[in-house]
Amino acid sequence: MDRESNLNRAETFSFINPWIRYFLFFFSFLFWVFSLLIVGIGVYAKVQKATTVRDTFLIDPAVILIVVGVVMFFITFCGCIGALRENIRLLKTFSFTLTLVFLIQLVIAVLGFFHSDQTRDALGKFVKKAIVHYRDDLDLQNLMDYIQKEFKCCGWNNYTDWSWNLYFNCSQENPSSERCAVPYSCCTPVPGELQTVVNTMCGFGIQTQQSQEVDGSIYSVGCADRAVLWIESHLLLVGALTLGLALPQVTSSL
Repeated sequence: MDRESNLNRAETFSFINPWIRYFLFFFSFLFWVFSLLIVGIGVYAKVQKATTVRDTFLIDPAVILIVVGVVMFFITFCGCIGALRENIRLLKTFSFTLTLVFLIQLVIAVLGFFHSDQTRDALGKFVKKAIVHYRDDLDLQNLMDYIQKEFKCCGWNNYTDWSWNLYFNCSQENPSSERCAVPYSCCTPVPGELQTVVNTMCGFGIQTQQSQEVDGSIYSVGCADRAVLWIESHLLLVGALTLGLALPQVTSSL
């Protein structure tokens, strides 16, 4: 009788609190499924591309989705299976990688805050590549259009940055029909005009005009200044999002 009770106690013994175990499993399983979805979207976007530009590989949104999804899959797989099977080695791997990711994010945030000029230059290089290859990569094109429409900006410093692009370049030697133009996403909406109708020629010839002359036609402010203004006016939201991303990582890694 004592032997049977000891065996039953050994079978039900757990190194992990059941509530923590089930919470960790649910949390990891949820993000594990989400990581598979991210990888699937990234692979689909990459496959659907007709061409691949080598210079944009590292800033390709599809590649970024795949990399982030694979990293998330590895971390959450360790947490999910480790919690389910009470595998201490997998749980230690989960805790270590999650702590490492959190520390990397923390270092990036601190460096970005104390070295804002260098951070702005680094982001400027990213945006410059996106502008240069605007017509070569559909994902970058959609990303730039979304950023400019949402932040109501044009270019990185100002609208003349679009001369970096081969098609929008404002030099006399440029034979493109879009010479000295800016994308339609830079244009301000016309009151009373249907939003479903897109005037893709609204930015033609804009780069030849002064900033005072284009204020009513396009967003003359660069996205760099708009991003700073947005962060300053949404500090509470930015702090809440940062805390929301950091809290699950900290609690899961403990």
